[in-house]
Amino acid sequence: MGSDARASGSWLPDLSADAGPKYRAVAAAIAADIARGRLHHGDRLPPQRELAAQLGIDLTTVTKGYDLARQRGLIVARGRAGSFIGPQARGAAAATAAQTDVMMNSPPIPVEAGLPEAMAAAMTALTRSGDLARLHYQRPGGAAADRETGADLLARVGLASDSEQMVVTAGGQNALHAIASSLLRPGDRVACGQYLYPGFQALARRIGFTLIPLADLTPAALATAHDAAPLRALYIVPTNDNPTAHTIGASDRAAIAAWARDAGVQIIEDDAYGLLPEKPLPAITSFAPDMGWYIASMAKVISPALRVAFVRAPGVTQAMQLAACQHESAVMAPPVNAAMVSLWLTDGSFDRLVSAVRKEAAWRQRLAGTMLGDAPCAAHPEGYHLWLPLGPGLAPEVLAAALNLEGLSAVTSDRFAVAGGAPKALRVSLGGAIDHSILARGLRTLDGHLRSPAAQAQPVI
Repeated sequence: MGSDARASGSWLPDLSADAGPKYRAVAAAIAADIARGRLHHGDRLPPQRELAAQLGIDLTTVTKGYDLARQRGLIVARGRAGSFIGPQARGAAAATAAQTDVMMNSPPIPVEAGLPEAMAAAMTALTRSGDLARLHYQRPGGAAADRETGADLLARVGLASDSEQMVVTAGGQNALHAIASSLLRPGDRVACGQYLYPGFQALARRIGFTLIPLADLTPAALATAHDAAPLRALYIVPTNDNPTAHTIGASDRAAIAAWARDAGVQIIEDDAYGLLPEKPLPAITSFAPDMGWYIASMAKVISPALRVAFVRAPGVTQAMQLAACQHESAVMAPPVNAAMVSLWLTDGSFDRLVSAVRKEAAWRQRLAGTMLGDAPCAAHPEGYHLWLPLGPGLAPEVLAAALNLEGLSAVTSDRFAVAGGAPKALRVSLGGAIDHSILARGLRTLDGHLRSPAAQAQPVI
């Protein structure tokens, strides 16, 4: 890639790592190099015919790529003078770093998915529909059409639902807040894994319920904890657990549900990643529908930009209570976001968008497997994070800092551990806004540290 694009117009993108239409890859490469600081406001891009010849692709492909970049506000065309990086590139890299929380486990952004285009098309369709109710406050729990959409969606995980059991929330954390507020009281005991999503830990501190961490979430372990003192609920992430990446098999799900039903213990099933696999497993709640609170969030399967989750309560009365709690904390899910998801589930865009995330996540997992070799990583083949247990010679905080400097999100296990003494590990996220080259560089750094622990020595000068 040219080092002086401003003076010579010699910018040359590497499209070899990008699947999907090449014109989208051209536009994505422009955006990525603006973010990296390789392209700046005022830089002249190569003439379209010249770039097509250098890349060995059709002129029309480059033209479409430039047009897409122009539509996204990345470049401006100045007639015969050519195409130039637009003024929005000023400080783009700094803005991205400042506005993105790299500690979050975000889905990758596949070029071929066309999420911005899907959102724009949905907005156009919604504004042309004349349904102005979509632009106003919604009834507690969400619009009837969105509740029906949620009920239909949960059928994919074997969970039969009435629309009046459904509540539309402003994302998964808002759902958990509402469930915990309506279900749990100070002093209640809630079983969970020994590593736990920090958002639920925050709720335990706020409300005052007690977390009971278990090394294995099996009926036997749950029964032992319940015998010691009654459990009120079980919190569980059944598919691609955050952070351990563990997935509970179908037979074990049925066994856990049977135990919970017999013991009278409520199930809070936070299935944030459950709809991402090509063949979703049945929800634990599907085996005990009267005992379970099930959450399906859109943030982890499509994009964090969609602050929408569909929640199924055990019954209509519980759904009404849940809607009241949700209304107190967030009033409602963003109506346009909810309407977009409902529209996408109707016209097929939902499956296309999720499929693109799944495909990209699987590609990144294969890359990680290739680059890390026999490292003892736990991962879901269609997920986008790794759980890496660390031996005594590796310091999690030093390794996390090294990876974060390379642009690869890594979080130490103590951020997830419910109690002290849990084995040291690292959650490494493969998704988010990073591209393939940054991901590969970060994985090379990780592999180097795993193979040469001495590289973690911190020089003091």
